[in-house]
Amino acid sequence: MANILKLNKIASVANQHLANHKLVDECENPEGIIVRSFKMHDYAMGDNLLCIARAGAGVNNIPVPACTEKGIVVFNTPGANANAVKELVLCALFMCGRKIAAGIDWAKNLTGDDFNKQVEDGKKAFVGREIMGKTLGVIGMGAIGAKVAECALALGMNVIGCDPGYKSKIGMYDPRIELTDSNDLIFEKSDFITLHVPAVESTKGMINKDSIAKMKDGVNLINYARGEIVVEADVIDAVRSGKINRYVNDFPSPALVKEANIVCTPHLGASTPEAEDNCAEMAAKQMADFIENGNIVNSVNFPRLVKERTGKKRYCVIAKNTCAGELLKAAGITDVECAVRGDFSYAIGDCNCDCACEKKIEGALRVRVL
Repeated sequence: MANILKLNKIASVANQHLANHKLVDECENPEGIIVRSFKMHDYAMGDNLLCIARAGAGVNNIPVPACTEKGIVVFNTPGANANAVKELVLCALFMCGRKIAAGIDWAKNLTGDDFNKQVEDGKKAFVGREIMGKTLGVIGMGAIGAKVAECALALGMNVIGCDPGYKSKIGMYDPRIELTDSNDLIFEKSDFITLHVPAVESTKGMINKDSIAKMKDGVNLINYARGEIVVEADVIDAVRSGKINRYVNDFPSPALVKEANIVCTPHLGASTPEAEDNCAEMAAKQMADFIENGNIVNSVNFPRLVKERTGKKRYCVIAKNTCAGELLKAAGITDVECAVRGDFSYAIGDCNCDCACEKKIEGALRVRVL
């Protein structure tokens, strides 16, 4: 039985998938950690820690490189909250096309006996445009982006999807979606642009004055991915000038909330009980399978490897700059499967012997016997 530390409140559905273990709110040296938004960069990770499961897709709150060097597997839950985010992006599309948020705020302040007259006279200030027939550019055709693209087609929009690996995805989506690996094509053709990429070195600040200059005049920008993807000051300047008609995002800041034609929601993308259940369930399943069987699914720092058990004992080895599978074979274990990711390899070996083979496994970063 492993101690699983919860650094955030996690949906109770996780309990049934971790029933063989002890979920705790406090523990000095847990074997597993399950987390949502808790920032772990200054968190002291004990020697017992085997894995961290993020109940969500982004892992920028977890020190992934440090975990990798220690042989700590970091999981995320891609796609578990995709429907929740998709629905909010659709709402953002309508808020871009129509001045819905501004109109609601204006109506709340109406008073007086001529209330109805004020409504009729004032509504002219909130005229908007329909989205049907317009072009939506989706940057990032992952679980969320693909769902948004499909819904946009159903709403009568033209859709361009941008993804670096788009050639391998041809045939996966509705053929009416134009696929590309060029953000510039999105900027050139799109009336609406929605961002669905992680915040990594290659994407941070990707929406800046230079990329905005390539966009259509009056473009609408939606960001339900990560705040760091845009250069905030450049977007504000573009909104003020009219280059960007409206910016709808899920990452409020003191500067953004003061601006007309910028609509901020308070990080609501995955804030539904359904999404929280889906994320908690996926995170718990992945963690339990790794702790109990050594299988790795949806890790952001180690390769995927799933192996059916074929022996009484199972050896799980993480190695750096060497082949973990060869280390197991050198120790006399022949039923071995191995996978590699960058400088690190992971191997699972099964055997029926009663000997302590782990003592013969030299050069490994981490060894577990199950």
